[in-house]
Amino acid sequence: MRIAQNLIGGHWRAGADDTLLDVVDPATEEVIARAPAGSPDDVDRAVEAAAVAQPAWAALPVAERVARIGTWADAIAAHAGELADIERREMGKPVSLGRPYIEGGAAGLKHTAERALRYPFEAVLPHSDGEARIVRHPLGATAVITPWNFPGNVLLGAIGPLLAAGNTVVIKPSERSPLSAVRLCELLTLPPGVVNLVLGDARAGAPLVQHDKIRLVHFTGSVAAGRSVGAGAGERLHRAVLELGGKDAVVVDAGVDVTATARAVAMGAFLNTGQICTSMERIYVHRDIAAEFIDALVTEAETSYAPREVLGPLVDARQRDIVRRHVADAVERGARVRTGGEVPPGKGYYYPPTVLTDVDDSMLVMTEETFGPIAPVVVVDDFAEGLSRAADSPYGLAATVYSDDAEHIEAATRLPAGLVWINQWRGGSAEMVWEPAGDSGVGATGADAAYDAATRPSAVNIAGRSG
Repeated sequence: MRIAQNLIGGHWRAGADDTLLDVVDPATEEVIARAPAGSPDDVDRAVEAAAVAQPAWAALPVAERVARIGTWADAIAAHAGELADIERREMGKPVSLGRPYIEGGAAGLKHTAERALRYPFEAVLPHSDGEARIVRHPLGATAVITPWNFPGNVLLGAIGPLLAAGNTVVIKPSERSPLSAVRLCELLTLPPGVVNLVLGDARAGAPLVQHDKIRLVHFTGSVAAGRSVGAGAGERLHRAVLELGGKDAVVVDAGVDVTATARAVAMGAFLNTGQICTSMERIYVHRDIAAEFIDALVTEAETSYAPREVLGPLVDARQRDIVRRHVADAVERGARVRTGGEVPPGKGYYYPPTVLTDVDDSMLVMTEETFGPIAPVVVVDDFAEGLSRAADSPYGLAATVYSDDAEHIEAATRLPAGLVWINQWRGGSAEMVWEPAGDSGVGATGADAAYDAATRPSAVNIAGRSG
């Protein structure tokens, strides 16, 4: 049985506390590894290592930092298949889905790091009395706390700008899927202490967030945990970038290609067994096409997303219990199960793709984040009602709209969400800048915004002459 370790200052070390947590394969329910539960001592050592390494790392020319990050990205890409298999074993994602995400994450790490070559770390603003310089400095030691659903990809997306800007990092992966981060750190090609890894649950997370030498926390996870992270960072006046939960809506207008749209919505609801922050969890369909759309969505669920052959399991029993509770609550309140809705026999935390109709906004499946393969469909009388109900949520991570009406498309651009996709799902440009709305988080990211968050600007004013 493998016992995972922390990476501190370039050395692999056992946890300071002997307590270990099980890492369970959700497809077999077997323990595949154990990892430290975390402790303030582990965190303190990792943060100290990051703080010691940071000045020398920041002193390197930007081009050298970028080149070294690029070498790490190349090593990750070369091991994409292995990393995808680790994700399959620790959280259930099929390799066919995990591998392209790892490959994309490695390419994204390289791309975001290379942006440092053209980012204005120093800008000159001439004025009548001399000049002013805006100099952007690295923050110092930073923390990246990652979720269990995309343990490799989220880490790679967050870490590039932090490192390329001259910061060092302490990583704290989810205790439910820590092995991906361990392997990524085994592939490191950076100087000791530039990237450190601390394993564990809140026993590692809380002291990391609250450590006096951590200058920024990049956290991806639930709203409840995000509130705690934000409070801990705010108490010490440290920055926090928080991408939290969502209850993402999709609005389907009349006049769309029903079959193609149902296929797209099925993917948005069921991909990765619904365990994506931007999964489609509320579906509002125009009455004129509702019957045809629901039939097509049921067909997609039954023919394209078999639980064991296509969909992986849910991450653990706790997550499956949430999904079961949401479906049971909906049925008790009058919802109709059109397909799915029952746990299949056998080992593994599987749950079938499930389509619900006769749903209303009193049900948990419409108000709380489900994070499972559930597609609750609400029939609306017109597009305006669908848009209004999509916007009526405390969450604001992402939203998707399908329409061929130009006025409706323009109205959809004003949805209160950090990401709005129209006639697609999860598309976009590498130059996108976005920030979650409402309870879904705080802090802009993407393109230069990621570097703005990773640096501190100072204004240096130089007069023409002394005296």
